[in-house]
Amino acid sequence: MSEQSAMADLPGDVSADPSPVQRALIEWYEADHRAYPWRQTDDPYAILVSEIMSQQTQLDRVVSAWEDFLDRWPTVADLAAADRSDVVGFWTDHSLGYNNRAKYLHEAARQIRDDHSGEWPRDPDGLSELMGVGPYTANAVASFAFNNGNAVVDTNVKRVLYRAFDVPDEDDAFEEVAQALMPEGESRVWNNAIMELGGVACEKTPDCDGAGCPWREWCSAYATGDFTAPDVPTQPAFEGSRRQFRGRIVRLLGEHDKMDLDTLGHRIRVDYTPDGEHGREWLRDLLSDLADDGLVQIEERNGQTTARLR
Repeated sequence: MSEQSAMADLPGDVSADPSPVQRALIEWYEADHRAYPWRQTDDPYAILVSEIMSQQTQLDRVVSAWEDFLDRWPTVADLAAADRSDVVGFWTDHSLGYNNRAKYLHEAARQIRDDHSGEWPRDPDGLSELMGVGPYTANAVASFAFNNGNAVVDTNVKRVLYRAFDVPDEDDAFEEVAQALMPEGESRVWNNAIMELGGVACEKTPDCDGAGCPWREWCSAYATGDFTAPDVPTQPAFEGSRRQFRGRIVRLLGEHDKMDLDTLGHRIRVDYTPDGEHGREWLRDLLSDLADDGLVQIEERNGQTTARLR
């Protein structure tokens, strides 16, 4: 099957000859883009740190945290040798979302040191074997560090493809079109470029002309004025969530050698009552989750329960 025939069989309305679309996007990106520091390196460690931090935090806020993290642990070997509680404490202090991600990043560093003799896997399959590295992150690191990734498909990319080429709101369709559009051997620049397009031109409220979107002449949404976007899963509320209280526990235990159950409970919520709805049983359940994640150690001695960071 010819390339043009293959493009014609794609979901949506993609041109049979994608080369003008490809050139337009790459030229637009290379002419001007946001200068995040992790775009200036091909170090897989620095790139993995940026990807993990960016999962729950706006990119502009990630910059200072990323720089501070690399100042403290400049190499993957430095991070592997670090105490996990210090890494978790850093994550909490910088409000970087789920503390599990700090644990997984630390474990991944140890895998690189212990299982790979300090050498990084260079493709998405190998990178996916690292702790906490899913398909999206594996593709991103393979692309940006080694120029050896598949097409990255995030919320921004889905929105761009949905609007520009009427791609159905289905994960398989987005994956197929994204992969077909990416020029062979150019995953680094292409994935950066298409995510940049979704981040500055094709946002929830688009700025097609202001950002000089390079796809306006092919874009269905631009032609019709219909800028609806794919459904995005709603993030669960943070206030009052288990995640919020888990974070408070880790933050407090990072400030103290250890704390007993009731002292900890009263410090993390004002309505804590030992025998109440949000009491010892509720707190033990949270601590048990954190212990299962390898973040907290629970000790029972002389009828008293205490907790400390591992």
